[in-house]
Amino acid sequence: MDYKETAKKVKEASIMLGALDEKTRNQALAAIADALTAEKEKIFEANRKDLEEGASLPGPILGRLKFDDHKLEDVVAGIRGMISLEDPVGKILFRRELDRDLILTRVTCPIGVIGVIFESRPDALVQISSLCVKSGNGSILKGGSEARRTNRALFDVIYKAGLSAGLPEHFSAIIEDRAGIGEIIKCSESIDLLIPRGSNAFVRYIMDNSDIPVMGHAAGICHVYVDKDADLDKAIPIIVDAKTQYVAACNAAETLLLHKDIAEQVMKRLPGASKIPVEYIPASSEEDFREYLDYRMTWKTVENMDEAIAHINRYGSHHTDSIVTENEAAADRFMDLVDSAGVYWNASTRFADGFRYGFGAEVGISTGKMPPRGPVGLDGLVTYKYKLKGKGHIVGDYASGKRAFHFRELS
Repeated sequence: MDYKETAKKVKEASIMLGALDEKTRNQALAAIADALTAEKEKIFEANRKDLEEGASLPGPILGRLKFDDHKLEDVVAGIRGMISLEDPVGKILFRRELDRDLILTRVTCPIGVIGVIFESRPDALVQISSLCVKSGNGSILKGGSEARRTNRALFDVIYKAGLSAGLPEHFSAIIEDRAGIGEIIKCSESIDLLIPRGSNAFVRYIMDNSDIPVMGHAAGICHVYVDKDADLDKAIPIIVDAKTQYVAACNAAETLLLHKDIAEQVMKRLPGASKIPVEYIPASSEEDFREYLDYRMTWKTVENMDEAIAHINRYGSHHTDSIVTENEAAADRFMDLVDSAGVYWNASTRFADGFRYGFGAEVGISTGKMPPRGPVGLDGLVTYKYKLKGKGHIVGDYASGKRAFHFRELS
C-alpha cells in the first residue's frame, strides 16, 4: 500500500467532509448505526476468528478484543447519542467589530485529518471513526493486529454506510500492517494530528519520530487514596469498582494508598469484597507502581495526605486519581494539588470516560498539560479560524490615521 498516497486522498476528502452540513453528517452516523446492526453476524464471525487465533492472550486482553452483542449495543447507542449532540463545527466563539463594517469572527472548524493508532479494542474503531464523522474530520485508523479481522469488518461496514449517506470518498482509511505505522507518522503534509494509544514507550516513539503534533494517551497508572476521615462503607465499593469493573481499561486503578490510621481496617475488609479475586501486593520497590491491566493492585501505607499527593505526582501517569474522605477541606486540597487530568472525590476512577462525561464517546484520554486534556470528545477534535468581513478596508488608512479602530464586542 502507498501510505503517502492514502493519506493524501484522506486529506483531500477531509476538506469536503468538513464543509458538509450537520444534517448530512448526522444522516451518515444514523446509516452507520443501522448498518452495524444489520451486518452484525459478519462482524461477530470475524471477531470469533480473531479470538480463536488469540486464545493464548491474557484474559484482560481477550476481554478487550471480544466484540459481542453487548459491545455492539454500546457502540450503536453511542453513535445515536452522538447524533443528538450539538454540532461542534461552525460554532461562533466571538464576534468583534474592529471598525464600522469590519467584523471579525472566530468560528470552530475541523482539525483536518486525524491518525489514530489504538490497542486491540474493536469498539474503539467505531467510536473514533464516528467522532471524526460528527466533527468533520478525515480519519486514518490503525488497530492492533490481534483484532485485524474484526477491525476490517467494522471498517468496511462503516465506510460503505458513510458513502451511501453522502460522505466523500476516502473520508476514512484503515492501515492493516505494522509497517504502516512508520510510514504514516511521516505524512506531515497530510495528517494534522496523531493520537497514539498504547504504552509510554510507544507514545514516546511516535513523538520522537514524527513532525506531526501528537496527543499523548499512554499508560493509566491511576490511584485511589483512602484518607483517615474516609467512610469505609463508601471506600470499599469504590476501590473494588475502580479495580475490577473493567480491569483492562486505562482508567482502572492500579495503586491503592491508605492513610496509616485506617490501613489495617481497609485491608481486613477488602480481600473478600470483590466477586473476582484480586491480588493486593504490598509495595516493595518502585517497580510495583505500574500499570497491571489485570486483577492485581499495589497498595501502600502513607503517613498523611501530603505523602499521598507527592506519591501520585511522582509515580502516576497524570490520568485519573481519587480521594475517599468525608473531609471536604482535605478533598479540595487533594484535587487542587494532584497534577492529573481527572481528580475525583468519593468516586471511582472508572468515570474517566468520554461517554460518561456526556461527550458521546472519546478518541482517547490525553494526559498532557495542553488542551484538550482528559477524555477527548467532539470539542477536542475541532480548532478554530478567524473570519474577517470588510467593505474595502485597507490597513494603510489606519496606519496614516485616516481611520481608527474602535473595538466593540457583538452578541
